Amino acid sequence: MEQRNIEQRYAIKFCVKLGDSVMKTYGKLVKVFGDEALSRAQVFRWHKNLKNGRESVGDEPRSGRPVESRTDNNVQRVRTLVRQDRHLTVRILADELNLKRETVIKILTDDLSMKKLCAKMVPKNLSAEQKHVRMSRILYCET
Repeated sequence: MEQRNIEQRYAIKFCVKLGDSVMKTYGKLVKVFGDEALSRAQVFRWHKNLKNGRESVGDEPRSGRPVESRTDNNVQRVRTLVRQDRHLTVRILADELNLKRETVIKILTDDLSMKKLCAKMVPKNLSAEQKHVRMSRILYCET
């Protein structure tokens, strides 16, 4: 939480204890903090809550966004499955590992530096020998 918001919430709490009105409290905040002051709606909300007996100026715990599933453990699990069978689709990997497809795609592209080439997931940076083998296969197939 931003330090400036905490300071302003304490200031609101102080004004509530003094018995100041909401508009008087808001005016003081704007005078002291200027453009960085909390919005009028926020000041009204905090003033009301503190006047009704709330003591804490911290945020209440909330569920928020789910925990990121791009953990080191999941990256290792995806790496293992892809190395076993490079023909696995993203959907199959996601179902197998009980992850979202978008998460598997992010792991493959960002963490494992792989890209889709035909039906296989391959490293983005091929060595000179790997490039030579790949080119010889392509030339062999065309003739």
